[in-house]
Amino acid sequence: MKGFERAKRIGSSVQKGVSELLRRDISDPRLAGATITGAKASRDLGVVYVYYIMSGDSRAIKAAAAGFRSAEGFIRRSLASMLKIKYMPVIRFRYDESFVYGTNIDNILRELGNSDVPGGMQPDKEE
Repeated sequence: MKGFERAKRIGSSVQKGVSELLRRDISDPRLAGATITGAKASRDLGVVYVYYIMSGDSRAIKAAAAGFRSAEGFIRRSLASMLKIKYMPVIRFRYDESFVYGTNIDNILRELGNSDVPGGMQPDKEE
């Protein structure tokens, strides 16, 4: 389990580092609305997947993906000096679809209304 703990620790450090770089050092307008939501390192620590969300439509999301691809080298070099680890994993950016999925589920539940609440319990209504 030691490898898993290290992968989790590296993922967390990469997430914090990338968030800091986005806030402080990266001025690419395609990444202006990006928020880092998580990072997960592979068990062998060869790759870290960094997950982000982006406000806007699909064009903004595609532009952010291109922005992250162009900044990968800078981010990796910067993280290597920040984290001071022997081998810096490859960084791959992925759009985090879980927020969109959660919003869709929330909207469906709202559409169902109060009639489908289990046990006949009705939530408090504002008057």
